[in-house]
Amino acid sequence: MDIYLPIAEMSVNVLLLLGMGAAVGFLLGLFGVGGGFLMTPLLIFIGVPPPVAVGSEANQIAAASVSGLIAHWRRGNVDFKMGTVLLAGGAVGSLIGVLLFRELREVGQIDATISIAYVTFLGIVGALMAVESANTILRRRRGAATSTRRQHYWVHRLPFKMRFRRSKLYISAIAPAGIGLFVGILAAIMGVGGGFIMVPAMIYILGMPTSVVIGTSLFQIMFVTSIVTVLHAVTNNTVDMVLALILLAGAVVGAQFGSRVGTALRGEQLRGLLALLVLAVCAKLFVDLVVEPDDLYSVAPAFQ
Repeated sequence: MDIYLPIAEMSVNVLLLLGMGAAVGFLLGLFGVGGGFLMTPLLIFIGVPPPVAVGSEANQIAAASVSGLIAHWRRGNVDFKMGTVLLAGGAVGSLIGVLLFRELREVGQIDATISIAYVTFLGIVGALMAVESANTILRRRRGAATSTRRQHYWVHRLPFKMRFRRSKLYISAIAPAGIGLFVGILAAIMGVGGGFIMVPAMIYILGMPTSVVIGTSLFQIMFVTSIVTVLHAVTNNTVDMVLALILLAGAVVGAQFGSRVGTALRGEQLRGLLALLVLAVCAKLFVDLVVEPDDLYSVAPAFQ
Protein backbone atom coordinates (compact mmCIF):
# COMPACT_ATOMS: atom_id res chain seq x y z
CA MET A 1 0.00 0.00 0.00
CA ASP A 2 1.71 3.16 -1.24
CA ILE A 3 1.29 6.68 0.07
CA TYR A 4 2.31 9.92 -1.62
CA LEU A 5 4.82 12.18 0.15
CA PRO A 6 4.07 15.77 -0.96
CA ILE A 7 7.40 17.43 -0.09
CA ALA A 8 9.56 14.51 -1.25
CA GLU A 9 7.34 14.24 -4.36
CA MET A 10 7.32 10.43 -4.42
CA SER A 11 5.23 7.39 -3.38
CA VAL A 12 6.46 4.92 -0.74
CA ASN A 13 5.02 1.76 0.79
CA VAL A 14 3.43 2.80 4.10
CA LEU A 15 4.13 -0.56 5.77
CA LEU A 16 7.84 -0.18 4.96
CA LEU A 17 7.88 3.25 6.61
CA LEU A 18 6.02 1.96 9.69
CA GLY A 19 8.52 -0.89 10.05
CA MET A 20 11.47 1.46 9.73
CA GLY A 21 9.94 3.77 12.34
CA ALA A 22 9.36 0.91 14.79
CA ALA A 23 12.94 -0.35 14.40
CA VAL A 24 14.44 3.10 14.98
CA GLY A 25 12.09 3.73 17.92
CA PHE A 26 13.33 0.51 19.50
CA LEU A 27 16.92 1.78 19.20
CA LEU A 28 15.87 5.10 20.72
CA GLY A 29 14.53 3.45 23.84
CA LEU A 30 17.37 0.92 24.04
CA PHE A 31 20.40 3.17 23.56
CA GLY A 32 19.11 6.71 24.19
CA VAL A 33 20.00 7.79 20.64
CA GLY A 34 17.50 9.40 18.31
CA GLY A 35 18.06 6.83 15.59
CA GLY A 36 18.57 9.46 12.91
CA PHE A 37 22.04 8.09 12.16
CA LEU A 38 20.24 4.98 10.91
CA MET A 39 16.92 6.38 9.63
CA THR A 40 18.32 9.22 7.51
CA PRO A 41 20.56 6.87 5.46
CA LEU A 42 17.67 4.39 5.15
CA LEU A 43 15.38 7.11 3.79
CA ILE A 44 18.06 8.11 1.31
CA PHE A 45 18.50 4.45 0.30
CA ILE A 46 14.78 4.16 -0.60
CA GLY A 47 14.93 7.30 -2.73
CA VAL A 48 13.93 10.17 -0.43
CA PRO A 49 15.95 13.32 -1.35
CA PRO A 50 18.67 13.92 1.31
CA PRO A 51 17.44 17.43 2.31
CA VAL A 52 13.92 16.07 2.91
CA ALA A 53 15.29 13.03 4.76
CA VAL A 54 17.26 15.32 7.11
CA GLY A 55 14.43 17.75 7.82
CA SER A 56 11.69 15.13 8.20
CA GLU A 57 13.78 12.80 10.37
CA ALA A 58 14.53 15.63 12.81
CA ASN A 59 10.78 16.06 13.19
CA GLN A 60 10.22 12.35 13.76
CA ILE A 61 13.01 12.15 16.33
CA ALA A 62 11.61 15.09 18.28
CA ALA A 63 8.23 13.41 18.74
CA ALA A 64 9.58 9.89 19.30
CA SER A 65 11.98 11.13 21.98
CA VAL A 66 9.02 12.12 24.14
CA SER A 67 7.94 8.47 24.40
CA GLY A 68 11.41 7.28 25.37
CA LEU A 69 11.94 10.18 27.78
CA ILE A 70 8.72 9.43 29.68
CA ALA A 71 9.76 5.80 30.14
CA HIS A 72 13.17 6.78 31.59
CA TRP A 73 11.73 9.65 33.67
CA ARG A 74 9.40 7.21 35.43
CA ARG A 75 12.48 5.22 36.47
CA GLY A 76 14.25 8.35 37.74
CA ASN A 77 16.98 8.14 35.11
CA VAL A 78 16.95 11.77 33.89
CA ASP A 79 19.25 14.58 35.07
CA PHE A 80 17.14 17.60 34.12
CA LYS A 81 19.74 20.14 35.23
CA MET A 82 22.42 18.56 33.05
CA GLY A 83 19.92 18.29 30.20
CA THR A 84 19.12 22.00 30.44
CA VAL A 85 22.80 22.96 30.13
CA LEU A 86 23.18 20.64 27.14
CA LEU A 87 20.06 22.17 25.63
CA ALA A 88 21.39 25.72 25.95
CA GLY A 89 24.37 24.84 23.78
CA GLY A 90 22.23 22.73 21.46
CA ALA A 91 19.85 25.59 20.67
CA VAL A 92 22.71 27.80 19.49
CA GLY A 93 24.27 24.93 17.54
CA SER A 94 20.96 24.21 15.80
CA LEU A 95 20.75 27.73 14.44
CA ILE A 96 24.35 27.61 13.20
CA GLY A 97 23.79 24.20 11.60
CA VAL A 98 20.60 25.19 9.75
CA LEU A 99 22.29 28.29 8.30
CA LEU A 100 25.28 26.17 7.23
CA PHE A 101 22.88 23.59 5.73
CA ARG A 102 21.25 26.32 3.62
CA GLU A 103 24.59 27.57 2.32
CA LEU A 104 25.77 24.06 1.37
CA ARG A 105 22.48 23.36 -0.37
CA GLU A 106 22.70 26.55 -2.41
CA VAL A 107 26.17 25.61 -3.72
CA GLY A 108 25.05 22.03 -4.48
CA GLN A 109 27.26 20.27 -1.90
CA ILE A 110 24.73 19.20 0.72
CA ASP A 111 24.32 15.56 -0.46
CA ALA A 112 28.06 14.86 -0.41
CA THR A 113 28.49 16.70 2.89
CA ILE A 114 25.80 14.60 4.58
CA SER A 115 27.36 11.31 3.43
CA ILE A 116 30.93 12.32 4.34
CA ALA A 117 29.82 13.57 7.75
CA TYR A 118 28.09 10.26 8.48
CA VAL A 119 31.08 8.15 7.46
CA THR A 120 33.51 10.29 9.48
CA PHE A 121 31.63 10.57 12.74
CA LEU A 122 30.08 7.11 12.75
CA GLY A 123 33.46 5.52 12.01
CA ILE A 124 35.29 7.37 14.80
CA VAL A 125 32.61 6.99 17.46
CA GLY A 126 31.82 3.36 16.59
CA ALA A 127 35.47 2.30 16.72
CA LEU A 128 36.14 4.02 20.05
CA MET A 129 33.02 2.58 21.66
CA ALA A 130 33.71 -0.93 20.33
CA VAL A 131 37.26 -0.97 21.72
CA GLU A 132 36.22 0.37 25.13
CA SER A 133 33.22 -1.95 25.58
CA ALA A 134 35.23 -4.99 24.41
CA ASN A 135 37.99 -4.24 26.92
CA THR A 136 35.46 -3.84 29.73
CA ILE A 137 33.71 -7.13 28.89
CA LEU A 138 37.04 -8.99 28.68
CA ARG A 139 38.18 -7.63 32.05
CA ARG A 140 34.89 -8.66 33.62
CA ARG A 141 35.14 -12.20 32.22
CA ARG A 142 38.71 -12.55 33.53
CA GLY A 143 37.46 -11.49 36.93
CA ALA A 144 39.55 -8.33 36.96
CA ALA A 145 38.14 -5.52 39.02
CA THR A 146 36.73 -2.65 37.03
CA SER A 147 37.64 0.74 38.39
CA THR A 148 34.80 2.71 39.94
CA ARG A 149 36.99 5.74 40.67
CA ARG A 150 35.97 8.79 38.70
CA GLN A 151 38.41 9.97 36.09
CA HIS A 152 39.40 13.64 36.09
CA TYR A 153 40.30 15.11 32.74
CA TRP A 154 41.09 18.65 31.60
CA VAL A 155 37.38 19.47 31.30
CA HIS A 156 37.00 19.08 35.06
CA ARG A 157 39.46 21.94 35.62
CA LEU A 158 37.43 24.48 33.62
CA PRO A 159 35.74 27.43 35.42
CA PHE A 160 32.00 28.05 36.00
CA LYS A 161 31.47 24.79 37.87
CA MET A 162 28.00 23.53 38.70
CA ARG A 163 26.79 20.68 40.87
CA PHE A 164 24.69 18.05 39.12
CA ARG A 165 23.29 16.01 41.98
CA ARG A 166 21.48 13.37 39.95
CA SER A 167 24.69 12.58 38.04
CA LYS A 168 26.82 13.03 41.20
CA LEU A 169 29.11 15.48 39.39
CA TYR A 170 30.67 18.84 40.16
CA ILE A 171 32.04 20.05 36.84
CA SER A 172 32.22 23.14 34.63
CA ALA A 173 29.07 24.05 32.70
CA ILE A 174 31.30 24.89 29.72
CA ALA A 175 31.89 21.19 28.90
CA PRO A 176 28.22 20.08 28.59
CA ALA A 177 27.29 23.35 26.86
CA GLY A 178 30.08 22.76 24.33
CA ILE A 179 28.90 19.20 23.72
CA GLY A 180 25.36 20.48 23.21
CA LEU A 181 26.59 23.11 20.73
CA PHE A 182 28.42 20.52 18.64
CA VAL A 183 25.48 18.11 18.73
CA GLY A 184 23.09 20.89 17.70
CA ILE A 185 25.15 21.56 14.56
CA LEU A 186 25.20 17.84 13.70
CA ALA A 187 21.45 17.58 14.27
CA ALA A 188 20.79 20.30 11.72
CA ILE A 189 23.19 19.05 9.04
CA MET A 190 22.80 15.27 9.42
CA GLY A 191 19.16 14.97 10.53
CA VAL A 192 20.11 13.16 13.74
CA GLY A 193 19.34 13.58 17.40
CA GLY A 194 23.09 13.46 18.02
CA GLY A 195 22.84 10.70 20.63
CA PHE A 196 25.57 8.64 18.95
CA ILE A 197 27.95 11.53 19.73
CA MET A 198 26.40 12.81 22.93
CA VAL A 199 26.02 9.48 24.77
CA PRO A 200 29.75 8.58 24.52
CA ALA A 201 30.72 12.20 25.31
CA MET A 202 28.56 12.24 28.45
CA ILE A 203 30.08 8.96 29.61
CA TYR A 204 33.75 9.43 28.71
CA ILE A 205 34.19 13.22 28.90
CA LEU A 206 31.72 14.30 31.59
CA GLY A 207 31.92 11.05 33.57
CA MET A 208 28.15 10.57 33.94
CA PRO A 209 26.75 7.19 35.03
CA THR A 210 25.43 5.17 32.08
CA SER A 211 22.05 4.69 33.78
CA VAL A 212 21.44 8.47 33.79
CA VAL A 213 22.99 9.22 30.41
CA ILE A 214 20.27 7.68 28.24
CA GLY A 215 17.31 9.55 29.76
CA THR A 216 19.24 12.83 29.89
CA SER A 217 20.25 12.37 26.25
CA LEU A 218 16.61 11.95 25.25
CA PHE A 219 15.66 15.12 27.15
CA GLN A 220 18.16 17.18 25.15
CA ILE A 221 17.36 15.42 21.87
CA MET A 222 13.64 16.15 22.24
CA PHE A 223 14.12 19.92 22.41
CA VAL A 224 17.03 20.30 19.99
CA THR A 225 15.36 18.33 17.21
CA SER A 226 12.16 20.35 17.75
CA ILE A 227 14.15 23.52 17.18
CA VAL A 228 15.87 22.02 14.13
CA THR A 229 12.48 20.98 12.67
CA VAL A 230 11.04 24.48 12.95
CA LEU A 231 14.18 26.09 11.51
CA HIS A 232 14.31 23.65 8.57
CA ALA A 233 10.60 24.14 7.84
CA VAL A 234 10.88 27.93 7.85
CA THR A 235 14.33 28.29 6.26
CA ASN A 236 14.66 25.34 3.85
CA ASN A 237 11.09 24.00 3.39
CA THR A 238 12.34 20.40 3.67
CA VAL A 239 10.02 18.94 6.34
CA ASP A 240 7.56 16.37 4.96
CA MET A 241 4.91 16.03 7.69
CA VAL A 242 3.28 12.98 6.09
CA LEU A 243 6.59 11.12 6.10
CA ALA A 244 7.42 12.20 9.66
CA LEU A 245 4.01 11.19 11.08
CA ILE A 246 4.15 7.70 9.55
CA LEU A 247 7.65 7.13 10.94
CA LEU A 248 6.52 8.48 14.30
CA ALA A 249 3.58 6.06 14.53
CA GLY A 250 5.98 3.12 14.43
CA ALA A 251 8.67 4.77 16.56
CA VAL A 252 6.43 5.51 19.56
CA VAL A 253 5.63 1.82 19.96
CA GLY A 254 9.20 0.69 19.35
CA ALA A 255 10.63 3.10 21.94
CA GLN A 256 8.60 1.54 24.75
CA PHE A 257 9.91 -1.95 23.99
CA GLY A 258 13.47 -0.66 23.63
CA SER A 259 13.46 1.03 27.04
CA ARG A 260 12.35 -2.23 28.68
CA VAL A 261 15.07 -4.30 27.02
CA GLY A 262 17.70 -1.67 27.87
CA THR A 263 17.16 -2.06 31.61
CA ALA A 264 18.09 -5.76 31.37
CA LEU A 265 21.55 -5.15 29.86
CA ARG A 266 24.82 -3.96 31.41
CA GLY A 267 26.26 -0.60 30.43
CA GLU A 268 29.18 -2.10 28.52
CA GLN A 269 26.82 -4.45 26.67
CA LEU A 270 24.67 -1.53 25.55
CA ARG A 271 27.73 0.40 24.37
CA GLY A 272 29.05 -2.65 22.50
CA LEU A 273 25.78 -3.26 20.66
CA LEU A 274 25.50 0.41 19.74
CA ALA A 275 29.09 0.40 18.47
CA LEU A 276 28.43 -2.58 16.17
CA LEU A 277 25.31 -0.92 14.76
CA VAL A 278 27.11 2.39 14.19
CA LEU A 279 30.00 0.66 12.39
CA ALA A 280 27.60 -1.31 10.17
CA VAL A 281 25.85 1.86 8.99
CA CYS A 282 29.22 3.55 8.50
CA ALA A 283 30.45 0.68 6.32
CA LYS A 284 27.36 0.81 4.10
CA LEU A 285 27.69 4.56 3.55
CA PHE A 286 31.42 4.26 2.85
CA VAL A 287 30.80 1.60 0.21
CA ASP A 288 28.20 3.82 -1.46
CA LEU A 289 30.71 6.69 -1.54
CA VAL A 290 33.61 4.81 -3.11
CA VAL A 291 31.95 2.19 -5.33
CA GLU A 292 31.15 3.31 -8.88
CA PRO A 293 27.35 3.43 -9.36
CA ASP A 294 25.61 1.48 -12.12
CA ASP A 295 24.31 4.71 -13.64
CA LEU A 296 26.98 7.41 -13.82
CA TYR A 297 24.53 10.06 -14.95
CA SER A 298 20.97 10.92 -14.05
CA VAL A 299 18.40 12.99 -15.94
CA ALA A 300 16.22 13.41 -12.86
CA PRO A 301 15.92 17.04 -11.70
CA ALA A 302 17.77 17.95 -8.54
CA PHE A 303 15.62 18.54 -5.48
CA GLN A 304 15.07 22.22 -4.78
